[in-house]
Amino acid sequence: MNSRTQSRLAWQSKLVLLLVVPYAAIDALLQAHFFAQKLPSVAIWTLGLSFLLGLVVLKLRAATFAGAATGVILTASLMFSTVTFPYQPWNTALVPMLAVSLLAYFATKLGRAKKERLGTAESRHGRAASQVAANIGVAAVVLSQTFQSWLIDSHRFSSGGLAPIPSFAIGLAALAEAAADTVSSEIGQVLGGRPRMITTLRAAEPGTDGAVSLAGTLAGILTGAIVAALGTLALHGSIALFGISTAASVFGLLFDSLLGATLERRGWLNNDAVNFLSTASAAACALFLLAILPHPGVG
Repeated sequence: MNSRTQSRLAWQSKLVLLLVVPYAAIDALLQAHFFAQKLPSVAIWTLGLSFLLGLVVLKLRAATFAGAATGVILTASLMFSTVTFPYQPWNTALVPMLAVSLLAYFATKLGRAKKERLGTAESRHGRAASQVAANIGVAAVVLSQTFQSWLIDSHRFSSGGLAPIPSFAIGLAALAEAAADTVSSEIGQVLGGRPRMITTLRAAEPGTDGAVSLAGTLAGILTGAIVAALGTLALHGSIALFGISTAASVFGLLFDSLLGATLERRGWLNNDAVNFLSTASAAACALFLLAILPHPGVG
């Protein structure tokens, strides 16, 4: 996508920020206020670890200042929303969040010289706020207390065995897809050889929107499974939670490539919009699987 098209579609990145950051910030503030009054240790650990992660990301230049700040907000919201008792910070969404961050960081660094020659390397300043929101925002929204309450109170899915709503499977699927997409793209450019378009199977140049390689796809599937497994262990979930989250992340990964080959290549969507919609598709796929499976017991 050329710079002129990127500039024309910049409003989509701003829209992603507008949809995600205020919502997650309000959710995190309300929960911080609640826990500060009821159980201060939860508020202290959550806010402290979220800020620490943001500082590490900033120090590693994995994100800009705005990107790191966005990550702090989203991490705090995710951690608060997945608190269980007895409380331990590593039994929250912090674990899959760390997995997403580390896997994306090392995959981005791998073969950077080759990516720079191809013109596909990520900025040395790290990810912008819109990129962070596009990858993590959906998980923060669907795991928020407001969204969980809506799902439970709406009774829209009560006939499909969703009582109580195991919403962590939905958020975990979005996190797993975010990591899978990043790793798939980064590994594919370095080790995947000549990729092929997902729509036509014709050979394409590395870095082409919608082009996939066997190595990159397999790396993405493995990455999604790793994040899903760590998230399942962190919240003491069942094998069903792992299976649903992994399957949904693979669906989102393929949907991302399809959007890239069609709407993004035609200049209708930018990369932030594609990433946001892909994580949303993974969350939607997990919700669909939860709705059709009889009492999956994911929690």
